Amino acid sequence: MTTSPPQVNGHKRPTSEPRFDPVALAEADAVRTRAAAEAEALRTKAEGEADAARTLAAEEAEKLRIANERARLTQERKQVDHDAYVAKKEAETANANAEKEKAEKAEADREAAEAKREAEQQRSERWWKWGARAIYAIGMIIAGPVQFMHFWDPQRPFLVAAPALLEGFALVLAFGAAWAVANRRDVAPYRIGIMVGAVIAAVVNLHGGLSDERIGLNAGLIGAIASLGGPLVLMAYEHGMAQKADGIPSWRERRAVARAQSEAVAALKKEQQAQRDAEHAAETDRQITEARAKEEQKRRDADRKTGHPEVWEVAEAIRSARGSQYVTEQIWTEAWGRVTGSKTVGITPEIEAQSRGAEARMQAATKTPIFGSFSLIESQKGPRAKREPGAPDGRRNNGGTPPVRRAGDSPPNSPLARRQARLEQPTITAKNASTEDQK
Repeated sequence: MTTSPPQVNGHKRPTSEPRFDPVALAEADAVRTRAAAEAEALRTKAEGEADAARTLAAEEAEKLRIANERARLTQERKQVDHDAYVAKKEAETANANAEKEKAEKAEADREAAEAKREAEQQRSERWWKWGARAIYAIGMIIAGPVQFMHFWDPQRPFLVAAPALLEGFALVLAFGAAWAVANRRDVAPYRIGIMVGAVIAAVVNLHGGLSDERIGLNAGLIGAIASLGGPLVLMAYEHGMAQKADGIPSWRERRAVARAQSEAVAALKKEQQAQRDAEHAAETDRQITEARAKEEQKRRDADRKTGHPEVWEVAEAIRSARGSQYVTEQIWTEAWGRVTGSKTVGITPEIEAQSRGAEARMQAATKTPIFGSFSLIESQKGPRAKREPGAPDGRRNNGGTPPVRRAGDSPPNSPLARRQARLEQPTITAKNASTEDQK
């Protein structure tokens, strides 16, 4: 076994074990930890700022995309609205043009029909006029010679003018009737004169045919018919012209007007009957509704009178004082408030007290802190073995010196956990105290 001298060259020999300062080591470790924390904080901050910039850029891009999409949709909607407006205007213009063309065509068709009808009327009137005159002339041609043969007397030659007098009498009166029609005068006297002259001429012709063998019955009969037929046909023509000039409707027109009037009267009666039926149905519905309302009011009054007699007496007094027919909802609400003090119908003081008690119990059950195995604090705390007095500190390999803790090193507890811990603190303290006492 060898030993080393305590001194070498007059100086104390240094020990082989290196010396170190724990405080300096702890400070160095703290500086390194702080530097690492600061570097980590700067890195986290840079990453956060980069993430925020990316998020902001993405949000701006999304906002720009949404704005562009909205602008595109708005432009498309405006274009669609414009196209619809143009299509609507074109359709309206086409419909207007079609209606105009239809109206013009209808007017043209009506004018053509009217012109055709007027042309037909003129044609028929012309044929009717000249036909009547032709019949009158033919009658004069037939009746004139018969009368000349009847009145011929060599001793009295002046009687040869008698046929002209008889036939001319009716002809002149026919001209007078035409003048009366044109000047809107009374035509009856002229027609009477025409018939008198025609009858006289017919009687003369018939008498000549019976008395004169030269004439014969056939010639006399046909002459009588000719004397009557010509003036009758001409008078019928003048009668039609007179009615047309006076605006007198024909029998066909009167029949059409009568039919239209009868249809209008029937439609009016039908409408009135339908209106009476509707009024009767409405009255029946009203009566049924009133009957149901009365029955419901009776049921409600009986129920209230049986179930709440005190309130019913007050409500009946209010109803009588106000002159109301029934106990209305307003009266019943006021009476309920007067008797029970509650503004809500159906709520009594007992029901209100019971409700408030239940509400208080519910609040106590929901706001009281939870203890035991369901507690937030107890659920996070497990059994922990106690460290022996001589056991080494295993927190760090730094000689037992704990690291320096600064504010902000650990995340703060949530407000709910702090509130629960504050509520459970007295119970935990009492529990720890009882445990110490037992030991």
